Amino acid sequence: MEVILNESIESLGKAGDIVSVANGYARNYLLPKGLAITADKKNLTKIEKQREAILKRAAKMQEEYEALASQLAALDIEIPVKVGEEDKLYGSVTNLDIAKAVEEKGFQIDRKKILLGEPIKALGEYEVPVKLSPDVTATLKIKVVSAD
Repeated sequence: MEVILNESIESLGKAGDIVSVANGYARNYLLPKGLAITADKKNLTKIEKQREAILKRAAKMQEEYEALASQLAALDIEIPVKVGEEDKLYGSVTNLDIAKAVEEKGFQIDRKKILLGEPIKALGEYEVPVKLSPDVTATLKIKVVSAD
């Protein structure tokens, strides 16, 4: 099934692109969420008229994500954790803990966008990537410190 993307999707393409996807993916995910519309003659003529508006909206979103990325890069986030002997953590620091710490600083980030390869299991400073959009990735500076 061919669809026209309303928003940029990393695995498919940019807003306004015409892509071919599986029928179920289009019917069950892309179309209900408003991420795409079917690529029929009516929508193709309509999208040609709207292409400029879609591209402007995509550019505006890109600017917003870049501004958010620079704000996130400027944050210093400390996550206090309980430690045992020889500074070993009880448990670990996950992307959920990082999302809560960022939220306390006044920013909303979906924890699924925090690209933590594996949970943090030691004290120290870490740089954690956050994928805000397909084109914009921010880097958070996180300090895992002892809560004692």
